[in-house]
Amino acid sequence: MPSVMFVYNAPTDSIPVLLAGAIAKNSLSSAYRIVHKIIELAHECNYAEGNLWHNYLTHFILSNENVFSLACERRDAPTGSLKDFALHDFELFMRIFRQPHESIAQISFFKGDSKNTKKSIIYDWSQKLANAGTPEEFYEYVVDFYKNFGIGMFALNKAFRLETNSITPVANENVGDVKLNDIIGYEIQKQELKSNTEAFLAGLPANNVLLYGDGGTGKSTSVKALLNEYFSQGLRVIEIYKHQFREILKLTETLRNRNYKFIIFIDDLSFEEDESEYKYLKAVIEGGIETRPDNVLIYATSNRRHIIREVWSDRDDMEHNGDIHRSDTVEEKLSLASRFGIAINYSAPTRNEYHEIVLALAEKAGLDFNRDELLKAADTWEIRHGGMSGRAARQFIDYQLGMK
Repeated sequence: MPSVMFVYNAPTDSIPVLLAGAIAKNSLSSAYRIVHKIIELAHECNYAEGNLWHNYLTHFILSNENVFSLACERRDAPTGSLKDFALHDFELFMRIFRQPHESIAQISFFKGDSKNTKKSIIYDWSQKLANAGTPEEFYEYVVDFYKNFGIGMFALNKAFRLETNSITPVANENVGDVKLNDIIGYEIQKQELKSNTEAFLAGLPANNVLLYGDGGTGKSTSVKALLNEYFSQGLRVIEIYKHQFREILKLTETLRNRNYKFIIFIDDLSFEEDESEYKYLKAVIEGGIETRPDNVLIYATSNRRHIIREVWSDRDDMEHNGDIHRSDTVEEKLSLASRFGIAINYSAPTRNEYHEIVLALAEKAGLDFNRDELLKAADTWEIRHGGMSGRAARQFIDYQLGMK
């Protein structure tokens, strides 16, 4: 990236800077090595279709966090000098879009055929930016993207994991496209989950949610379905694990001023009696000195209603008169579950409900079947595979499809 850019002043080791240097020195061999880096990055970021040079530049612009882009994400329309500086940068970007270098431009992938390509977010917006006629038009496209999608990895990805000192995106195609309607049954549970999430997205009071109950009933799938339903409205999900609870306060502070709604997702939450990590979770849910950000909720799934394992010895406190009272230890352990404002029970389906799930999945999969024979086989399957559940039904249908 040329050093005369004001807002998008890239690091000296970035691809645009290196490519500009190679072109200035007329070093075609160096330029080709940089092209190889662009190809690798395109594959890594999943925009390897169409004109990769345009895609790369678009990815760079839409991912670049700076004073201008952050202001747009917060919907604070930049004015005065900041807008002038951005227009100056976009004029330079337009030149770079149109001709990276005469020799390099002849490489076929820079002029890729996009007639039958998958239309990714990067591809769609690279088309708009490449066809912008003026810096003002370019400016409007970029600002529109920032306002509607945000910037950086949160703009381009649905789900994330907390890694060591960083938030790592999960590829969108790995999240899947399951929707709430794909989950058979549990209509009351799904509606309660939707109502709370929609209130959260609307900026209204909303609760942290605990989804508890039998395994394989769709608790985790429901959260994933919410993400697919409401991604376009700014919903993002960050999954964390029990050993990372010490980092949860730092994570919420990182998310506090971003213009998204974040669900911190904890799957299969449970603690043994000698584990104390739950205290970090309690502090961020409610009760710590620092309030939880308005744009963050915690959704957790658990097979246990009260999350923390309780033993009879917890109830052995005795008053001097011999009366047994509820132990302080019990109260301490139950207090975590009580801090989830909403607790939704996903119980194992009845026999009839299990059959409905099997038939619905078989029909959706296009499986040719005899109803009575299929249900008889499904009953045999659940006996051998852990009981009746949506997961068992899904595995049974997958098995049937594999045998076909």
